[in-house]
Amino acid sequence: MHTPFFPQFRARLAALGQRVQTVRRQSLPQLDLLFGPLLPTWLLSQTEEGPNSREQIYTLRRTFFGFLYQVLNPTCSCREIVRQIQALFALVSARRVSEATGAYCQARDRLPLEILARLRCAVAAHAEKAGQRWKEFCVKVIDGTGISLPDTPENQDAYPQSREQKRGCGFPFMKVVGVFSLATGAVLDYAKGNKHQHELNLFHGLLDQFQPGDLALADRGFSCYTLLALLWQQKVPCLFRLHQARKGDLRKGKRLGRNDRLLVWQKPWQRPRYLPVALWKLIVPELTVRVLRFSLRRAGYRTRSVTLVTTLVDAEFYSAQELAELYARRWQIELWFRDIKTSMGMEVLRCLSPAMIHKELEMFFIAYNLIRGLIVQASQQYQVDIYRVSFKGTVDGVRQFSAAMAQARSQRKQRKLLDLLLETIAKDSVPERPGRREPRAVKRRPKPFPNLNKPRHKFKDVSHANRNWKNKPKKIRA
Repeated sequence: MHTPFFPQFRARLAALGQRVQTVRRQSLPQLDLLFGPLLPTWLLSQTEEGPNSREQIYTLRRTFFGFLYQVLNPTCSCREIVRQIQALFALVSARRVSEATGAYCQARDRLPLEILARLRCAVAAHAEKAGQRWKEFCVKVIDGTGISLPDTPENQDAYPQSREQKRGCGFPFMKVVGVFSLATGAVLDYAKGNKHQHELNLFHGLLDQFQPGDLALADRGFSCYTLLALLWQQKVPCLFRLHQARKGDLRKGKRLGRNDRLLVWQKPWQRPRYLPVALWKLIVPELTVRVLRFSLRRAGYRTRSVTLVTTLVDAEFYSAQELAELYARRWQIELWFRDIKTSMGMEVLRCLSPAMIHKELEMFFIAYNLIRGLIVQASQQYQVDIYRVSFKGTVDGVRQFSAAMAQARSQRKQRKLLDLLLETIAKDSVPERPGRREPRAVKRRPKPFPNLNKPRHKFKDVSHANRNWKNKPKKIRA
């Protein structure tokens, strides 16, 4: 600190200046020390002008890591983050922080959505550097899912509930179509919409994500002539499961092998409603595709036949067996969505407005990509299969080791803890369970409360409604 007119106070004020700079840079240390090197520093720095330019308690970086902590801990409330900030300032500064949560909620509202999107892409690009390719292709997997939102008027207007649910008794519903990297499992991009928008309509906004050298992999819901032709024009090959409405007749076309044919598809005469007219005119009138069929055999189950369609027409370089094995890896995206929705708690979002819902969704994907980045780093360092590493075990390890790193007194100790975390992640593998049957059924019965079939302010309680009369004799029920 420079004091040209009062040189005798320079030594006393120097320590104060260092303490002020420390408080300005300090955020939640249990996450900043672990994930800070993976995030571009300049995106979370204080801006010169705009909503995040003022010197305040809840800075952009501090608010971001507070929001990230809430995403990694589903039961964490805004009040708990405020208490952490209070404890942080009480430790390194004499400034008192208010107990109310309004300032932190306003700071979350000031988080720019575009900066969150750039952070997600930066973390995904960092993980992609260590990803492996399939025959010089960067395989990108496509799939959709649904997310439930809090029942507020704003959310209902943007993402209305299903018609089968009564007004006031249902929840808003959001559709999400995501593009994942098959090599790392990171979220590359996504599109969101309401129940009135088809997944194909949402995916057309993600076509810019595909470049020459990529390979699109998806299930039968995305298998259509329009999407195959648009990606083929971008020099992006596809591997989809044949749609159930199209007949997979392998008696036609050029024979490439057993259950392997080369066919020519014609452009449909009717334009899809979601496709613009200008883009529809650019689609080629015919397209050469390859249709192949293979059988899935599993002990104790009926043999299933799966038909695939692809624009990889070279049967010598891309054998049918290799394409079948590649499509079998498509199931990984179902497990990745389960990791985000079930393990991290994204199945039901908590924010009350569409603007904050979009930011919460971005924060979930950022947190997921950060976890995937650690998994990729651990698998590369200790030579383990990336698909065998436990995602839930990695999240648990991050929660505990990040707290220990915040208490370490030296950078050497922090690096040692990070190495131990990566070793623990690599050793925590999911065991192989061939032939294991896991039906989607709930064993534990819910509590016998009545269903809410009217809005809550119109619902009337019945004294005996909570009793389970299913197994009672008819005389008692009468």
